[in-house]
Amino acid sequence: MFGRRKKSSAAEDAAGEAEQVVDGTGNEAEGAEGGGEAEGGESHRVRLEPEPRPDGPWDASEVREPGEGRVDLGGLFVPGVEGMELRVEVAGDAIVAATVVLQDSAVQLQGFAAPKREGIWGEVREEIASGITQQGGVIDEVEGPLGWELRAQVPVQLPDGTGGFQVVRFVGVDGPRWFLRGVISGQGAVQPQAAGLLEQIFRDTVVVRGDGPMAPRDPIVLKLPDDAQMVPEGVQQEDQETSRFSGGMGQLARGPEITEVR
Repeated sequence: MFGRRKKSSAAEDAAGEAEQVVDGTGNEAEGAEGGGEAEGGESHRVRLEPEPRPDGPWDASEVREPGEGRVDLGGLFVPGVEGMELRVEVAGDAIVAATVVLQDSAVQLQGFAAPKREGIWGEVREEIASGITQQGGVIDEVEGPLGWELRAQVPVQLPDGTGGFQVVRFVGVDGPRWFLRGVISGQGAVQPQAAGLLEQIFRDTVVVRGDGPMAPRDPIVLKLPDDAQMVPEGVQQEDQETSRFSGGMGQLARGPEITEVR
């Protein structure tokens, strides 16, 4: 059993905060069956085909060598950049998300199945926004560098027991039969100049949905790379020179477990 690691840096704090925000507010987006239907059957948004993605994220069919410069997680190929740490999140026995920690910022990446001819990011934004506002948070829907996104102030409990707010950005892109969501936390959520590299990682991610049948919003399951080493939480790796993720790419580690992903 892996336990929660003691945070050793601002980067790990940022990653942990992102996971808590997604656990507390993002699950409404994945679990809702109504798909953007308001009370009384009135639709908030018209479902549109996914927009072109000239700058990514990419479908596996659009990239000749997805593993070149990227970490192979099965359902996602995540770009590797100097100084990053890569963590994975699990639901039960399945790996369903990856978090890239870079200095004092982080982005969590998670792929989902989507209808063949309909994008779901518009209705997912509505559901995430509704969940956050019901908790007393504040939402601002803006058009950012990655398209329409939510900039949220989410209520959290501070270490001293008092209440506070965590600032995060929810970004998303619809692809062919998939949807990629990112949750940016830390300095990248509050300072645009600190988010550039995280945004580029999101853009350059390759999604491998597969050809099998999947219900819309089912998470695209990930895997550990063949040569990765799972690091139990609380255990420090003494010799990172033996790992492919040492040096420029950090150490692949398992993050705090998600108890439920709907």
